[in-house]
Amino acid sequence: MKTASPLDISELLDTEEKISAYLSAVIEDNDYGLLLQAIGHIAKARGISKIAETTGLGRESLYKSFAENAQPKFDTVVRVLNAMNISIQFTSREIETKIAQKPRRAISRTKAPKLKSKVAV
Repeated sequence: MKTASPLDISELLDTEEKISAYLSAVIEDNDYGLLLQAIGHIAKARGISKIAETTGLGRESLYKSFAENAQPKFDTVVRVLNAMNISIQFTSREIETKIAQKPRRAISRTKAPKLKSKVAV
């Protein structure tokens, strides 16, 4: 009987759209540990050796930093994200609430004036 091998999420992260969707879904869970694991999956998908070289951190150090229950320094997380060309954007929840509550202007349903054109033959 064959045993199933564990799913390697990094193998599924082969486009920027998938990576973005993955990070967005993970961040909605408000689970810092899960976010760190997701960053590790993306790093693996993009090539740990390349990221290690770009950040100046060791490969093994990167694997350990983004393993389950790891607590890497924020500086390490930022360096890895920068190496992967991923940015973080913070927004005040107060601003998000105001934007969501802001009434939208109705689009005018008036007819646009007809343009008269003269064509010389």
